[in-house]
Amino acid sequence: MAKVELKSISKVYDGGVRAVDNANIVVEDKEFVVFVGPSGCGKSTTLRMVAGLEDITEGELLIDEEKMNDVPPKDRNIAMVFQNYALYPHMSVYENMAFGLRIKKVPKAEIDKRVHEAARILDIEKFLDRKPKALSGGQRQRVAVGRAIVRNPKVFLFDEPLSNLDAKLRVQMRAELSDLHLRLNATMIYVTHDQVEAMTMANKIVVMKDGKVQQIGSPLFLYNHPINKFVAGFIGSPPMNFLTVKVIDEGGSVMLDEGSFKIKADSSHNEYLKKYAGKEVFFGIRPEDLNYVEAGANNSFSVKVTVVEPLGADIHLWLTTETQPLVARTEPSHTFKVGDSASFVPKMEKARYFDKETELAILQSDV
Repeated sequence: MAKVELKSISKVYDGGVRAVDNANIVVEDKEFVVFVGPSGCGKSTTLRMVAGLEDITEGELLIDEEKMNDVPPKDRNIAMVFQNYALYPHMSVYENMAFGLRIKKVPKAEIDKRVHEAARILDIEKFLDRKPKALSGGQRQRVAVGRAIVRNPKVFLFDEPLSNLDAKLRVQMRAELSDLHLRLNATMIYVTHDQVEAMTMANKIVVMKDGKVQQIGSPLFLYNHPINKFVAGFIGSPPMNFLTVKVIDEGGSVMLDEGSFKIKADSSHNEYLKKYAGKEVFFGIRPEDLNYVEAGANNSFSVKVTVVEPLGADIHLWLTTETQPLVARTEPSHTFKVGDSASFVPKMEKARYFDKETELAILQSDV
């Protein structure tokens, strides 16, 4: 069993700077958990506290229900894969993978067995005699992962391991790491700023901002039920659109007035929105939930096309109302030019609303 618990963990640097503030996170045995957030949000610092590379200022770290705050990194039975691979350039692939085991005085036969098994799993057996300089970026990353595998750790820690790879190789390595997790049946904690990596790899995502945990949940739960405007805008690509609208109670209906258009809210949202009658809120709608229609269609609004991004399978349209920008994802069968006027009907049942002051989700029954 390799359960990791962070109980009210904080990291405070000199001068009172809180890099991580009161983080409460549980990583269950055999879970693949991803810490995600923008640069400087505290995700790597949190990972380094789990690894023992950073001292814990406040709170408790438990691995298998044992307190680890003062346990040296070498005694925590964890293995870490870094962004820059951290391979020894003068050693072969075999020697790089075996080095940690030799330091621990593991018998030679056992080392050989573990290295070849890890190389087989990662499909790098034919590279064991090569030096790192003779490998591609993806191959070097596999070696770094292999060095972690041979240690048979309780927990694998990954600190943005794919950020140095090109886009195509990142996609391939995402799939390989997900497959590796299933084959090893191991507990893994992975740090990234790329929400696509988080969505495609994680069993559970921890979204962080300014050192604080914003929300924890499965990828689809966070996508469909963000707790605040930050999570809603961070999870999803392209990100969710946010339009400032005024809520108008018209008896049995709730209208949303953007200034250049008015649309009707879904009736299932009326109970919550009527409390904001006469006030402004953030109306959140994802690009894929905007349907292109002919002008004048029921509950539609017209906007101006400012940028057209053809991506093959679909088109991303950058649009603007009279005062506010937004993005729509459409089918390539439609033709658009910059400066065109285009009309869209939002899937109002998919809309999300956020308080203008607190930025918290208004439909609290969903979160």
